Amino acid sequence: MNDKDALLLSSFYPKEVIINQVIENNNGITILLKSITHSHRCPKCGHTTKSYHSTYKRVIQDLSILGKSVYLNVTAYRYYCENTSCDQKVFTEELSGFTGKYRRVTSRLEDFIITLALNTSCEGTARICKEMNINVSGDTVIKILLRNAQLIDPKCGDFIGVDDWAYRKGHTYGTIICDGVSHKPIALLDGRDGSALKEWLKNNQHIKIITRDRASSYAKAIVEALPQAMQIADRFHLHQNLLKAIKDALGREVPTRIMIPDDSAPILSGSPTADEAASKKK
Repeated sequence: MNDKDALLLSSFYPKEVIINQVIENNNGITILLKSITHSHRCPKCGHTTKSYHSTYKRVIQDLSILGKSVYLNVTAYRYYCENTSCDQKVFTEELSGFTGKYRRVTSRLEDFIITLALNTSCEGTARICKEMNINVSGDTVIKILLRNAQLIDPKCGDFIGVDDWAYRKGHTYGTIICDGVSHKPIALLDGRDGSALKEWLKNNQHIKIITRDRASSYAKAIVEALPQAMQIADRFHLHQNLLKAIKDALGREVPTRIMIPDDSAPILSGSPTADEAASKKK
């Protein structure tokens, strides 16, 4: 195999950095990266500056390679902002698109964790990552999900579904709102007394159809916030209503106790029934 066929490790990292050294041992792989930028844009005023201030180091976890943990030791620059009217005198360069500000993992590792968590669970994700030599806890997975959820602006049509859900079953409950077409969650609200739902509906006056359970608190909130919206009982609660109606009807028409004769009981000799059976045989 020649050099052209070899996989270039540098192709997986931003062009603003170079690989100085790769250290591999039984504990994992450490890649030393150094920034080669000569200018940077101030995050506050947008002015491009070339004045170096100092260097700083970051340790960032990346996707594992062949089952080995990978850590990046990045040496980056701090810059002076040359704009005299800017309040930001010194700022640090960020590896845009590769990792976020104050992040300890790369963006691609964060995307992998999110995908895994959405298809399993936070603790399950932590256990799977441990087998892949990715160091992350269940609490960190929750923080990553919450941080990225705040960046999502889900589209909401005119058809939604509303129901309660449990933060902790039997103790703390909230309200979940889902899109009626895509069935994807749109919002999670605190409490299930209808007050949070009422405020949410006031900010979404385009809603026309709402499916809900039989809770009177939700019905009241919808009537007060969107009196013109059509309220529909969801399929699950329609089935519950039907079963309850059938049970009540049977309870009125059918006795609570029905005696069923036992045809398998033995026939004693000398009884009238035994004599009738004997005469039929003759």
